[in-house]
Amino acid sequence: MTILLHELAERLGATVEGDGDVEISGCAPIDTAGPTEITFLANRKYAQFLRSTRAAGVLIDSSTPCPDHVTRLVCDDPYFAFRNALVELCGFRTHPAPIDPDAARIHPAATVADDAVVHPYVVVEEGASVGRRTVLYPGVYIGTGTVVGDDCILYPNVTVYDRCVLGDRVTLHSSTVIGHDGFGYATHGGRHEKIPQTGNVVIEDDVELGAGCAIERAAIEETRIGKGTKFADLISIGHGTRVGDHCLLVSLVGISGSVDVGNYVAIGGQAGVTGHLKIGDGVQVMARAAVARDVEPGRRVGGVPAIDSEDAKRNALAGTDLYGLFKRVRQLEREVRRLREEGDDG
Repeated sequence: MTILLHELAERLGATVEGDGDVEISGCAPIDTAGPTEITFLANRKYAQFLRSTRAAGVLIDSSTPCPDHVTRLVCDDPYFAFRNALVELCGFRTHPAPIDPDAARIHPAATVADDAVVHPYVVVEEGASVGRRTVLYPGVYIGTGTVVGDDCILYPNVTVYDRCVLGDRVTLHSSTVIGHDGFGYATHGGRHEKIPQTGNVVIEDDVELGAGCAIERAAIEETRIGKGTKFADLISIGHGTRVGDHCLLVSLVGISGSVDVGNYVAIGGQAGVTGHLKIGDGVQVMARAAVARDVEPGRRVGGVPAIDSEDAKRNALAGTDLYGLFKRVRQLEREVRRLREEGDDG
């Protein structure tokens, strides 16, 4: 679609400073945007592109300096406004109609809403239920007694094991697995004996999990992912762990079993968390950190093992030239030895 800049600004709650009669057809990054596109500036490191951008308008806050020749769309939160502009101009992905809905396999004792979209090669087992307007792409498996809420999207080859519960508006990207057995074994007599995993997984409303995530069922009770939480790809959650509301986990995070993660926690890529810990509300964990003890609410941690993030940064910088430090220590040791020998001779 196309829209005049001032009309778009009105929908976004932004104030136009400049030419508002330009026709807008899309959105683009600040360094590549063209004369029919808008862009945004939320990170000052990209301010250098303000002088050279060809964008028809820049979403920007009132405190950021901007050249006079650039048309500004002044707003409180440029990044969120840019998100809303993408919704206005592009919308969300549309879902194709099933090629052959009769190729799905739905147990007679399962319940699937009439307006759910079920693609070929979906399997819905006995006692499972699928809510209204939910979309199941090819290869999705819904286990016995599992509940899938309204307006969910399960992309190709998602697997939801038996007795799990998905709330409303849950999105699971391709090859994500919900509710497989937790990694639980009792070692006895030289053998690792499997512990039955009798619990389940509960995914609350408005959760989105990226491709290839794995959420283990609990040995007893439940593993739970709180409402509004978002995962990137390839994330593993251990059995019995509870992740709070509105958390953000970046790709390749691994959380062991029986961890209690608070609300609004952000965990950077490749970070790991040891089992049976408590991570408080609002904690931020840097990428590649190894969390091995409880973290109090509001703290920022990083490093291996994870410590205060500022200390972790200093340690990382100190470790960038370990060989040079080794050579300087060796030289100092020689110097001390020489001075001692001279003192003995005196």
